[in-house]
This record gives sequence, structure tokens and C-alpha cells, in this order.
Amino acid sequence: MTADLIEPGTIEPPAGELPMLRLPERSLFDQRAQRLSALSEGHALGEYLRFLATIARAQHEALPLVRNVPMPDAEVLRRCREHGLPPLGIQGWSRAPAWRAVLRQLVAEVVTSAFPEMARAAAERLGRAEDQTLEGLAAGLLSGDFGRIDRASAPFVAAALQVYWLHMATSLSPGVVAPPEAPHLCPVCGSEPVASVVRIGGADQGLRYLSCSLCGSQWHEVRIKCAYCQTTKGISYYGIEGSSGAVKAENCDACGNYLKIFYMEKDPAVEAVADDVASVALDVLMAERGIARSGVNFFLLGGSA
Repeated sequence: MTADLIEPGTIEPPAGELPMLRLPERSLFDQRAQRLSALSEGHALGEYLRFLATIARAQHEALPLVRNVPMPDAEVLRRCREHGLPPLGIQGWSRAPAWRAVLRQLVAEVVTSAFPEMARAAAERLGRAEDQTLEGLAAGLLSGDFGRIDRASAPFVAAALQVYWLHMATSLSPGVVAPPEAPHLCPVCGSEPVASVVRIGGADQGLRYLSCSLCGSQWHEVRIKCAYCQTTKGISYYGIEGSSGAVKAENCDACGNYLKIFYMEKDPAVEAVADDVASVALDVLMAERGIARSGVNFFLLGGSA
């Protein structure tokens, strides 16, 4: 298995006003579960992909637990838009207890499952943990301090936080969200992207969107441009030889990082989180070349650039 260098071409942006932001749909976790299940068939990581599919289904079922949670008022939204700040910023937003109720329901699902002992043991520990402990784990995960959370617990805590933030994101209107002051961070919650997706169909045809690792929102970024440092020079692409071409690693010589990019024209069913896990072989190849990854996927137990 090898990685091929693909020379960049030139992409002209389409005329007219671009849809800057795509807020998530409440069906996202159900769609993700279906994609994970499909990808697991015959995959070397099939067991883990099936585990994540179970988590995604539990996320979908837990969404009703997040209701009547505090949301930014009109004045907060106005100030955030004026200054280009995420209205649901992970560092400035006080988490409501609802996210912990989601976590407890998620771990209860796994405790009764047939998944490996390590996963069930982590779920049992989280089910017994005090609220203060859970809040500390959440703070560590959201701040990128992964040393504060053990790897077995991370998928559960992240999954619960995703449910909580997705609910809040779906309660917003795209018009209240300003383009991000830091283009590589989600304009809704300020989190890093997991990957980018080149979409097909309608007004989004051929447009690239960065996909948030936390709330599931997607925001537009022009193609052949480093999402991390914003340069358009020294961009190259790597893919696995013999693959469909639906996934590549977009590498930037300037900052030395890469972020995966998925092409719906090659596979219309791609879903950023699911396909990122399923294409971990490309991450291994990039690591062997000494190229660091930007962005984050909480289910790959990795860090950010």
C-alpha cells in the first residue's frame, strides 16, 4: 500500500453568493450509524466501526434528552456576529447538565452489549463517576488536553458532547452566525474540523466544506488552500494507490500539516467522521512520511496540530 502524490490543479469559485454555513441535521447520527455499518463490512477495523455504529445509534436515540437547555440570547448572538465569535464556543459556553444525562444513557447501552471488555469496563466506570469527574473529562477533551482523559473513555465523553452541541447547533439560524475570525475553526462552536468534504448537487456542487468534529456544522472553504494556515502555495495531495479516489490527504508544505478531503463525486455516501476512521490507513502512511495531521477525530483517539 503506497501513497501517491497528486499535483494540484486550479479551482475557480462559482459565481454568486456562496452558502457559507451548513448547520447539521438532527438525523446526522442516524446517517452516521448507517455509514459506519456499511463501511464495517469486510474492513480490517470492522469490529471498531460496528462499535462506533452502535454509539452513533445511541447518540440518535439520546437526542430527546437534550431539551430546554440554555441558548444564547439575541444580544449575545449580536455581539458574537459583530466580532466573528462562535455563539456556542467550547471555551465560553457553560455546559448544561443534560450532556451528562446523554453520557449515562450512552454508557448504559454499551454495558449491556457484547463489545470487548475494555469498552464495557470504561462504560461502567463512567456510569459510576461523579458529576465533577465527568465535567473534568469533558473540559480536557474540549481543550485538547487528551492527557486528562483515558483513551477508553474518550469516545463516550465525546459522543455525549456531540449530541449536546448538535442539538444547540440545530436550534440556530445560519443568519446569526458570522464567518469565523479563525477560518480553521468552526464558526458555530469553535472546534477543529475532522476533515473536509467536496459536495455535489444544487448550490453546493463542487464546493468544499470543513466538517466540525463536535457540533457537526460545515463551513465553506475554497479548494486547494490549507485549512489550517490559509496558504494556497505548496499544496499537494496524497491518496492510496488503487483506491477509488474518494479520500485524499491535503498536505501543506508551509505549516507541515495535512487534513483529509473527501469527494462525494467519487462516493456520494461519504460522511466525514465515519470515513475518516475507515481511512486510517492513509493516516498511517502520512505518519510514516513524517507529516502531521491537523484537525481532530475523537474516535481516532488522536490530537490536533
